Amino acid sequence: DPCWNFHCKRGKVCHADKQGKPHCICQDPAACPPTKDYEHVCGTDNKTYEGTCQLFGTKCQLEGTKMGRQLHLDYMGSCKYIPPCTDYEVDQFPLRMRDWLKNILIQYYERDLNTSGILTEKQRNKIKKIYQNDKRLVAGDHPVELLLHDFEKNYHMYVYPVHWQFHQLDQHPVDRLLTHSELAPLRASLVPMEHCITRFFQECDGDQDKLIALKEWCHCFGIKE
Repeated sequence: DPCWNFHCKRGKVCHADKQGKPHCICQDPAACPPTKDYEHVCGTDNKTYEGTCQLFGTKCQLEGTKMGRQLHLDYMGSCKYIPPCTDYEVDQFPLRMRDWLKNILIQYYERDLNTSGILTEKQRNKIKKIYQNDKRLVAGDHPVELLLHDFEKNYHMYVYPVHWQFHQLDQHPVDRLLTHSELAPLRASLVPMEHCITRFFQECDGDQDKLIALKEWCHCFGIKE
């Protein structure tokens, strides 16, 4: 099979021509495999697609057009009304996000105690200090005042989770800068639950160069070093 191990970008599939040479053509959205309701995604055109295959196949077919350039994955799940983010809400967003990142790392650490391999030894050692601290908040919804008090009192416990999330996203390439496409996986999964995340990322880009540097990222989360 000439298409064996022949890579095409999202929205395209491999097709062998008459000479047997592989090349990439647009995925036919109608030929995408069936999906479950929970696999639906919302595009930036505010249209629900049955899955990422259908979305990126449609984007490919619109290649070269203004509509094609503007079409991206907006968020996971069917399209719904996303309320605007108020000034008050965007100010409180870092409190919840810091708490969420810290709880994710604690969950990873607990899982690693039984099945090692999720975290590196260096990561385990850093998270162990957070895990063992008996002043940690129990995961769940907390009043803004409590989150703010905990951040001020246990500031050093929040530094690593914020750095860790940045480096998890900084992958293509690893350059200490986050692009729109690197932010997309985190943003797309959180928009339905955290409607302020889009505005938060926009305001994190202090110099408006469409890139979020590590210093800008930390500043957004209130991390000084």
